[in-house]
Amino acid sequence: MTCAYSPSSRFVACGGLDNLCSIFAVPETGKEATKQKVHCELAQYEGYLSCCRFIDDSRIVTSSGDSSCILWNVEQRSPEIQFNDHTGDVMSVSIMKDSGLFVSGSCDSNSKLWDYRSKRACVMTFPGHESDINSVDFFPDGSAFATASDDSTCRLFDVRAYRQVQRYANEKILCGITSVAFSKSGKHLFAGYDDYNCYVWDTITGENTQQLSGHENRVSCLGVHPEGRALCTGSWDTLLKIWAV
Repeated sequence: MTCAYSPSSRFVACGGLDNLCSIFAVPETGKEATKQKVHCELAQYEGYLSCCRFIDDSRIVTSSGDSSCILWNVEQRSPEIQFNDHTGDVMSVSIMKDSGLFVSGSCDSNSKLWDYRSKRACVMTFPGHESDINSVDFFPDGSAFATASDDSTCRLFDVRAYRQVQRYANEKILCGITSVAFSKSGKHLFAGYDDYNCYVWDTITGENTQQLSGHENRVSCLGVHPEGRALCTGSWDTLLKIWAV
């Protein structure tokens, strides 16, 4: 259900219906690829693993269908902090780089901001959606984050003002949204939909500027190249597509 590279690309983590976060060491460049043994397995959840995101090579944040998030010490294979304020499955997390903060989105229709440095409970809850939140992503400068929901809307929340500042919706688009990501500059917001399309929104104006069509089933995930040169979408049609953006 989820996978993520560590910032150094030395490790890759994945997880899903086995309730585990499995971490593998990535072979060095130039070495022959072989079946890799698990570097470590992180086990504590009572539900599926929905999302994982590294802070650095030694720490990772995960979310689960048991309504919790956990900050793990990878080397010790143990949880450092468990975050339990959600009342529904937690579907997605996003890390604000070098800040000590992360945001989560849940089936309780709320997104929450957390500070793992002080081991505090939730810093702030952001209501507004009318159905499950499936994906969250921080704006490139960390000042805001976007959410994607089954209520057919994406929303932009300002973490300093603690409020919603934009809503992305079209009365002709009446389906769930599975995934969301910003362009490198933050000018555009990419969102994957159950209607087989990826829509591009102007982050500031909230206008739909482009529709990327070509998949034959729901777009289940997407990601932007680190240098911003391309967008990749994944779909239930078993295909990955790369788009110049």
